[in-house]
Amino acid sequence: MQIPALIGYKPKCMKSRLGIFAFRLFLAIACGVIMRQVVDLHPDWWAVWLAPGLLLTIALRYPPRTAPWMVALAAVMGTSVNFHYFRLVMPLTGAMLSVVLQALLWIFLVLASSRVVLRYRAWWTVFVYPVLWVAADTLMAALLPDGDWGSLAYSQGDNLLVLQIASVFGMCGVLFLLALVPSALAMAVGLGSGVRRGWLAYACTVVVLGASLLYGYFRLQTPVSGTPMVFGLVSIDNPIGVKASAQYAANILDEYDRRVAGLAIQGAQYVVLPEKIGVFRPVAADDEKRRLSADAQQDHVWLEAGIGIDDGTRPTNWAWLFAPDGSLAASYEKHHMAPPERRENYAVGHDYTVATVDGGRWGMAICKDMHFAALGREYGERHAAVMLVPAWDFAYLDGWLEARTTVMRGIENGYSIVRASREGLLTVSDPYGRILAETASSAMPGRSLLVKAQIPPQVQTLYTRIGNLLGWFCVVAAAVFLAMGRRRPAVRDIT
Repeated sequence: MQIPALIGYKPKCMKSRLGIFAFRLFLAIACGVIMRQVVDLHPDWWAVWLAPGLLLTIALRYPPRTAPWMVALAAVMGTSVNFHYFRLVMPLTGAMLSVVLQALLWIFLVLASSRVVLRYRAWWTVFVYPVLWVAADTLMAALLPDGDWGSLAYSQGDNLLVLQIASVFGMCGVLFLLALVPSALAMAVGLGSGVRRGWLAYACTVVVLGASLLYGYFRLQTPVSGTPMVFGLVSIDNPIGVKASAQYAANILDEYDRRVAGLAIQGAQYVVLPEKIGVFRPVAADDEKRRLSADAQQDHVWLEAGIGIDDGTRPTNWAWLFAPDGSLAASYEKHHMAPPERRENYAVGHDYTVATVDGGRWGMAICKDMHFAALGREYGERHAAVMLVPAWDFAYLDGWLEARTTVMRGIENGYSIVRASREGLLTVSDPYGRILAETASSAMPGRSLLVKAQIPPQVQTLYTRIGNLLGWFCVVAAAVFLAMGRRRPAVRDIT
């Protein structure tokens, strides 16, 4: 049997309506199972290039009364893979709504794209699906409190060849490629020779993908040279809240002291601790500030720590950077809050902090802030060479995703990342997204990471200069495509 006929294959056992329905149900479920590998918090990067093409093929091969429920079933099965994660960070209703909204996004993008393709059956319609995806991601990043969290672009976190295009077009460039390939495959399988000048669609796909991979290859050949530096990262997963007993808190904070001193003895010059190593009342926060200052001075290191301060009205989330002389060199207040922080009404920061550290420009951000490309670009425009990022992930479930999301900001704007997370990963990466060192955090007595690396000045990128130009272009193009798709497609005779 030829591949283009696979999805529309009708075996002899399908002579009855029940047999036809059973086959379609099986196909939709099979697609849903594969989609779970795409939407998962640590997806299989290769599946993201192929699985969406199956949904598009179904939408192109099956009639209007059949394709929507098949696509919907597969989408709901796929997005439900993260229900347990959503339930961890939000109430039950919010978790259910998140799954439904994710599924609706997939359903809309697949069906809207197939509508335009079937209406015109022209080579240029291969770009409809990637344009709609990029437009949706751009609008979510601009309008939603969680931005484009979980974007398909981050699925390629370990695929460095593909990720380098982010230095030109941002994560939207990566997402465009990820959607273009399955779009071309779906047209080839779903419509075959029924596309006018179809060869142009496939040729454009090969050229765009090939050029991007070549760019990535040559960019990764660039030698990294800079100042030799030694970083120490420390994380203890045990939380310290305002109601913690004095002895409980002291045990954890003393362990941080010991680990910072141990890293200094091993040669660490810069030490980063996680987000909210403790949440303190204002008086206790002042005591903690003095303790951290003494640590930096005694160990003669640059020391950054994440601190929460709860005055009983509106909590705040800070990162403090202490110089080797014990002075508070810089501070930063978190901009973007995670769902639990939004429920607790945390105050929102607005300033960007770039400190001069041993002659270099180093930026500061906290965890979720680095999920937002606009914030990452602000530091690129301020010529940061290194970003220090204390973080706190959720029960080890999203550690890989959050770390790679942060690394994407480094590729886009050409700076190194030093990220220390609780319940996640301790990660150091260079401006090209290469992971220089990484290890998982742990509960008491915690985990340390010592990294010796050459840290270059900021690598200038086109993305830092032009921003998300591709994304907003796709928003305009998507509006045009959706308007063009309002006319009803030709009637299909595939069962």
